[in-house]
Amino acid sequence: MDQRQRLKRKRMIRQKKMTGKVEYSYFDYGLVAVLIFLLCFGLIMLYSTSYYSAQIDYDGDGTYYFRRQLMISALGLVVMYVVTKIDYHLYARYAKALYVISFILMALVQTPLGIEANGARRWIQLPFRQQLQPSEVTKIAVILFIPYIICSLGKEAYTKKGAFWIFLYGGLAAAGVFVLTENLSTAVIVFGIAAVIFFVTYPRTKKIAIAFFVIVIGGLIAGQILGRLLESSGNFRLQRILSWVDPEKYAQSGAFQTMQGLLAIGSGGFFGKGLGNSAQKMVIPEPQNDMILSIICEELGVFGLIVVLVLFGMLLYRLMFIAQNAPDLYGSLIVTGVFAHIAIQVILNVAVVLNVIPTTGITLPFISYGGTSALFLMIEMGIVLNVSGKIKIRR
Repeated sequence: MDQRQRLKRKRMIRQKKMTGKVEYSYFDYGLVAVLIFLLCFGLIMLYSTSYYSAQIDYDGDGTYYFRRQLMISALGLVVMYVVTKIDYHLYARYAKALYVISFILMALVQTPLGIEANGARRWIQLPFRQQLQPSEVTKIAVILFIPYIICSLGKEAYTKKGAFWIFLYGGLAAAGVFVLTENLSTAVIVFGIAAVIFFVTYPRTKKIAIAFFVIVIGGLIAGQILGRLLESSGNFRLQRILSWVDPEKYAQSGAFQTMQGLLAIGSGGFFGKGLGNSAQKMVIPEPQNDMILSIICEELGVFGLIVVLVLFGMLLYRLMFIAQNAPDLYGSLIVTGVFAHIAIQVILNVAVVLNVIPTTGITLPFISYGGTSALFLMIEMGIVLNVSGKIKIRR
């Protein structure tokens, strides 16, 4: 650029500033700050929660889970930074291919590559002794593909025919997760993501909201009735319902984890016993996974629970802000899908810990131990930050 072009550009910028029409690219540093705080808080609580169990499982190496999660978090931040540099519009070209690939990966679970752990077959073996949970790929596939379908249908997406196609693809993804990986709770999350994305675009939201609350309340009532009627069943999912309906009766079997978690919450009081002073982490099986919130409540009390919920509330608020101000519908719906994913997972985890719903095995985002989950959540955050970078602020 020569001197004349430079002067011309400076005059244009000066003129725009004088007329108040200069535009600045936006980047949500607030979201990054909340995310880093959640990651640091999660690592501290993971170290405190898992030190005892890691010593038993890994020959005295109490930092095993902490070190692995720390490495995954560091890798996740690098991957997130790379993803923030990729224009989210490119995902529209490959959204359908990713949707199909997610089914292929889930089908591999049923092959010799599949790995069974704790009675569940949900992972596939990767090189270098690494594992992948294909259902996490399905979550991102749905987050990117359902908005693509809605944008492709245009006004037809708001008709019954459009709703049929949207729920068909969402339902197929959820069915694939349930059938191929035998993971009902993740199937609920996948279908919930598709439902929330459709909900924010469909004009007649009142009917959908009423139907949703009727289904939730009806499901809770049906679960209670089913648990009373099928007490002799040996099915593990029905056993979970039985343990939820009458946890005291099954305190030494199916409801052992739930009862110990509730004991941890109750013994913590408002400010807790202090960091590292939990007694129930020595009793609860694998407390670093889906029951880590109960240990947080025991060590930090109800105050710790409030802090966790406030942090997630701030994170969801930043996601909602980006979704509302995204430059186009596709970006807005992608962020809405990420919002739905995190919100549903947090709600399910808190509900399980408080025994509001039966045990599901859903982890707490950014806090519970889990490599695949943490990495793919960071990818989702990278996509969201790329959408935020396309927002233009006029001053």
